[in-house]
Amino acid sequence: MQFSLPIIIFLALASLKQINEYERGVVYTMGRFSYVVKPGWKLVIPIFQTFRKVDIRTKAVDVPKQDTITRDNVTCKMNAVIYYKVVDAARTINEVQDVTYAVLQLAQTTMRRVASKATLDELLTNREKIAKDILGLVDKTTDSWGIDVQSVELKDIELPESMVRTMAKQAEAEREKRATIINSEGELKASQNLASAAAKLAEAPGALHLRTLNSINDISSDQSNTVVFAVPLEILRAVEGIGNSFNSKKK
Repeated sequence: MQFSLPIIIFLALASLKQINEYERGVVYTMGRFSYVVKPGWKLVIPIFQTFRKVDIRTKAVDVPKQDTITRDNVTCKMNAVIYYKVVDAARTINEVQDVTYAVLQLAQTTMRRVASKATLDELLTNREKIAKDILGLVDKTTDSWGIDVQSVELKDIELPESMVRTMAKQAEAEREKRATIINSEGELKASQNLASAAAKLAEAPGALHLRTLNSINDISSDQSNTVVFAVPLEILRAVEGIGNSFNSKKK
């Protein structure tokens, strides 16, 4: 009787299990799944029952760079981060031996599969859509494991050096093309404005004379040694008329 009390106390303490708020306890009775224990204290019968804890906090899995080939046959490397959590402790323990390893392997194969169905432009411009496609496929598979994949974030998409140089040249050519178009549009607009101004001055001869005087005034305000001789428009027209009459007589 003297030894029975310490043994009972020892067995009682060994049977008492603590489950934290971020954990769930899975209890097996004689090798068969019995129930899931919520946070708190729980007695587990020694020998007949076993007990395993499952962490239900969100976990981040770093997916290393994967060599992928896009739909347009471009080789690139891409990596990502996957966030998941256990939502059904019993199914996770019973269905998967190593949850993190299983999620990592599934993510790698899914990334390569999704990348093979997209072009390089789609990978670079639609990163959110690619990540969403990966999330949907991974989450669909892990549902049977009692796991909820919450998010997939693509980190880097690494291109070959030759492709980077080609894209840089293409971008430079596009900038030059755009600059040429802008310059030509400016020259066209300027020529249209000059043609419009010339037409208006031709309609009013006095306006052309005033414009000439205004230009002379602007030049005179310049502190330079330039000498400007202003010839009235009427004299220029008279000279032009004499030249035309002289040419007609020669004919």
